Amino acid sequence: MSSPAIHGPLEETQLLVGNMTCASCVRRVERALAKTPGVIQANVNYANNQATIEHDDSVSAVDLIHSVEKAGYTAEKIEEEPVEQGSDAATLAAKSQADHLKSVQTNLALAGALSLPVFVVSMFWHGRPEWTNWVVFVLSTLVIFRCGRQFFSVAAKSILHGSTTMDTLIAVGSGSAWAYSTYALVTYHGMAHMQNEHLYYETGAVIVTLVLLGRLLEARARSGMSESIRKLMNLAPKTAWVVTPNGTEHEIPVGRLRKGTLIRVRPGEAIATDGLVTDGQSFVDESMVTGEPIPVSKQVGDQVIGGTLNDSGSFVFRAERVGSETALAQIAKLVERAQGSKAPMQGLADKVSAVFVPCVISIALLTLVGYLISGHSLDNSILSAVAVLVVACPCALGLATPTALMVGTGRASELGILVKDGSALESTCRIKTIVFDKTGTLTEGKPRVTDIVTFGNWNEEAALKSAGSLESQSQHPLAQAVGKEAKRRGLALDSAQKFESVSGKGVCAEIGGTMGWIGKSSWIAEQGAPLPEPLKSAECRLEESGKTVFCCRLGEDFALLAVSDVVGEHSAEAIANLKSLQIEPVMITGDNLISAKATAKLVGITQVEAGVLPADKATFVKKYQQHGAVGMVGDGVNDAVALAQADLGIAVGSGTDVAIETAGLILLRSDLRGVATAVRLSRATLTTIKGNLFWAFIYNLVMIPLAVLGVLSPMLAAGAMAFSSVSVVLNSLRLKRFP
Repeated sequence: MSSPAIHGPLEETQLLVGNMTCASCVRRVERALAKTPGVIQANVNYANNQATIEHDDSVSAVDLIHSVEKAGYTAEKIEEEPVEQGSDAATLAAKSQADHLKSVQTNLALAGALSLPVFVVSMFWHGRPEWTNWVVFVLSTLVIFRCGRQFFSVAAKSILHGSTTMDTLIAVGSGSAWAYSTYALVTYHGMAHMQNEHLYYETGAVIVTLVLLGRLLEARARSGMSESIRKLMNLAPKTAWVVTPNGTEHEIPVGRLRKGTLIRVRPGEAIATDGLVTDGQSFVDESMVTGEPIPVSKQVGDQVIGGTLNDSGSFVFRAERVGSETALAQIAKLVERAQGSKAPMQGLADKVSAVFVPCVISIALLTLVGYLISGHSLDNSILSAVAVLVVACPCALGLATPTALMVGTGRASELGILVKDGSALESTCRIKTIVFDKTGTLTEGKPRVTDIVTFGNWNEEAALKSAGSLESQSQHPLAQAVGKEAKRRGLALDSAQKFESVSGKGVCAEIGGTMGWIGKSSWIAEQGAPLPEPLKSAECRLEESGKTVFCCRLGEDFALLAVSDVVGEHSAEAIANLKSLQIEPVMITGDNLISAKATAKLVGITQVEAGVLPADKATFVKKYQQHGAVGMVGDGVNDAVALAQADLGIAVGSGTDVAIETAGLILLRSDLRGVATAVRLSRATLTTIKGNLFWAFIYNLVMIPLAVLGVLSPMLAAGAMAFSSVSVVLNSLRLKRFP
């Protein structure tokens, strides 16, 4: 097919599409949009009901909305500005999702409550009086046409547009069982025994209830998709302390901040918005954005990022970007777009139903006509046609996915893995590459003293004790790492006198009457004593391994202390397990190349992408997606966009809420060996779902001819259908024995 002519610059429009109920709806909307003149590509995400359309400038949002409405759905344009924290739009979106989920839960609860007595009476009270059948009629009518009205609505819409879905078969099957039963209820009035033999109300009621169970599980998975956007925006504080021209300070909502406003940040507070430091100094933890584990020094003239955490010290900064312009809001927008561009798991049942459903309906009609032509009575003809529809009804299909999901996800939780998203199951079978974040994922995410090299009369403990004593009054993150290591080893620190901090170089103090210095070796060399000859070569060796190195001197004794983010206990084993599954591991980080390569070597990764900004992580994921499906493992805000972009997002449970909300799989125990386990379990679950669907359809292929030949009455057909459902459940229960 030739590509559409491009009349001007390419543009992108996002629409919120309403009334979609299944994967077939997604394909129908995509086809309708793709047929619009000027549209280059249309992608509809069933998870968040968003359509992303790439088109030339001859196409307006009104044109696109009109195309969607012609296909039988509603649509409205999504504004480019991301939803800001605390806004009315965010509140309404959250309320809408909560209301929808509650509606689905209420509908299923009602269907279950009404179906249970129908099933019990129909299956176990064979000599019942006629009045009970009228009660069953009322209850099953409510289940089928009140609780299951969506199936009939979608079926009618599909038929109007010349297509069929599993909803069509659900509607036809449950509707025909109800229609024939109602016909028998009236025809055999006064003959309770004959009535009881020809009523199949429980079949239609159970079909509807089982499929509604699957819809509830689906709705729960979908309800959490946009939560990641709200989590991102909530990282920024709700209020900020504004400094007025006369020097006074007062608190205002973040939404009222304007460019140029001066804002005070106290120790331990989150930074309200992006800006430039104008007064004071501190250390800011930017690991959630940059991936760098060591807090960054901030002085006058330095940039600060909204949502990052002030470690120590107090400073004033001038707001440079506010609202939707901030780095945090841009990350939120990128996450939203990445989620919108990711295709959802296409329902295997819906794919087959495009052929299967019309065939079943045609066979039922041919059976009815054939029996009438061959001289059978109207009752027998209808009975055989209904048997075809009942035996083909998707009870087993309705159970195929939810039962495997429930058992698989239950087993996953026992193994410390949370499976959030059905699309993760489809993705795992195609994963060729898994990209790992470095800081906090492959590593512990906290700087620790890893090496102590002494010169002179010091041993390691004496050097660490002196270094800890010198740093005891410093708030620098490296000083805190030294203090923690001294405490871990049980060292009692000496009191430091005449403490002085030299910005950007180090600190000096007097310990026991002797002057000492700790900081950059070049600064210490300026203090009057030459550095030991082997010190520089040792310093170079440590720095080449990606560690932060500083020098300590007390009197004539010298030492080098190296601080680094330590590799996780099970990281190397986790990488080896993935390689055994023929999955290529890649490390991607905002950290420097030297440090990144050093960490990669320790865990067994050869492919490294270093110095990567948060937005660029998704770009690298796209690059690897050109060679196959990609998984992404991360733990921070800086990983959220890449997690959303990847075919399979895996979050470490100790990570940020945003990473957890964006991912499809979560490692609850923060053990990277769970990545390989998650992949294998997800593959096993999807294989089980496919097996369930296969046997459900095979059952239909065997049973439908028997129904056509009159061997199966509707009652036997209902029994056979129940057996197929049991077989699907038993097959799903095998996942309990994984691995």
